[in-house]
Amino acid sequence: MNFRLFVFAVLCAMALGARANPAGHVLLISVDGLHALDLRNYIASHPDSAMAGLAGKGIEYTDAQGPVPADSFPGLLAIFTGGTPAITGVYFDVSYARDLSPPLGPCRKTGTSIVYDESMDGADGKIDRKRLPLDPVGCRPVYPHAYLKVNTAFEAIRNAGGYTAWIDKHPVYEILNGPDGQGVDDLYTPEIGENSEGKSAGITSSLLATERYDELKVDALLEEMDGRSHDGKHTAPVPSLFGLNLQELNVAQKLYGYEDGQGKPSKGVDQALRNCDRLIGRMVSELKKRKLLDSTLFILTAKHGNGPIDGGRLRHVDEKAIADAMPSGMAAKITSDRSALIWLKDRSKTEQAADILSARQEKLGIERILSGNSLLLLFPADSRSPDIVLIPENGVIYSSRGDDKRMEHGGFDADDTHVALLVSNPSMKPGLKRAPVFTTQIAPTILDSLGIPTSMLDAVRIQGTRSLPGMDWKGLFSSR
Repeated sequence: MNFRLFVFAVLCAMALGARANPAGHVLLISVDGLHALDLRNYIASHPDSAMAGLAGKGIEYTDAQGPVPADSFPGLLAIFTGGTPAITGVYFDVSYARDLSPPLGPCRKTGTSIVYDESMDGADGKIDRKRLPLDPVGCRPVYPHAYLKVNTAFEAIRNAGGYTAWIDKHPVYEILNGPDGQGVDDLYTPEIGENSEGKSAGITSSLLATERYDELKVDALLEEMDGRSHDGKHTAPVPSLFGLNLQELNVAQKLYGYEDGQGKPSKGVDQALRNCDRLIGRMVSELKKRKLLDSTLFILTAKHGNGPIDGGRLRHVDEKAIADAMPSGMAAKITSDRSALIWLKDRSKTEQAADILSARQEKLGIERILSGNSLLLLFPADSRSPDIVLIPENGVIYSSRGDDKRMEHGGFDADDTHVALLVSNPSMKPGLKRAPVFTTQIAPTILDSLGIPTSMLDAVRIQGTRSLPGMDWKGLFSSR
């Protein structure tokens, strides 16, 4: 037996006490854009589907909420750290930090945009360190994993002797390695390219191209199930925690939207859901083939939803209009999508800036402005938190002029935050749980299922995050 797996097994046994049958593996699938409504509608209309099969042997949490703002980084980090942006320190993939220096320096200057997206790729397909922000202490590049303030489930499992893997869409997803930089043993991040929905080039401008891209990642995942590295070149343990992100539903929602406000899929969204289900079916079949299904906890969820589901409410507002509304140079950074996060150069002018924006509330499609104490209810006033958050009216997307995307994420309303969450294993008693839960509860649930103390997660200790309700660990995995 691999030494790390031996240590892992011993630690699990010590932590379990009376619970002698932990999961051997946790497989987590994040389908970007998958609302709770999408999952319920699909299962109801496709009772013989792979997702319906998982629900028939699992718990479906019908009122699961992701963090705000509902962007990919905060959403995925909630799942794997157990913390919200207030704890992780990560508010968006593009944000601002007052205590770091610009990529090219000088390091005596602090305050810089933090960009952790596809634009960070170098010619070799890895992160270009010259584009990273700098720590003024030592003037060293700050990689995404070092920017994260708390550890991840991958780190906790690896430190307990387990083996880990993850597959995602950009190299910057090395953020899941966590502060020690070593959390994911087998990290595979084939670049999906720029966000090109509706444009003439790029994977995400085509649903078919995105489906092919997702298939590539599933092929890699099956290699991991078969005891190899994602590329099939090396023998490796089947991971204790592994999984991937699927993008095709997210792309279909942006390109085609829905037929109505009740979530009736358009032809494109229906195609994406069917193909996601087919890919999930491939995973389940491979687990069965490898005799791993009984020992695997299967988690299906989403980093975020997308909105507006009701296309009749769609309204594009030019994102430049937000900056134009304020005096030149007042904003240090504005990040906008289905909300707008604003960092000011001078925080003492927050009230003035909020008043200016309030006077243009109708033109900018603003429903609420959070600043001062109303914002402190969500986020601390630290070096990374925004000074103002604009929550737009339902249906508003802040975008560049001419953008015709039907849906987007990054907001605060239910279309963005009310995501699917299904936990499944052949030993589970199926059911619907309608009580509110949060995607932050997935991280401690993962550790619980593997017999690792949840206190090993920083965010769980700090925020008091509990595991998902309804998990009868003594009754699970007994047939393994």
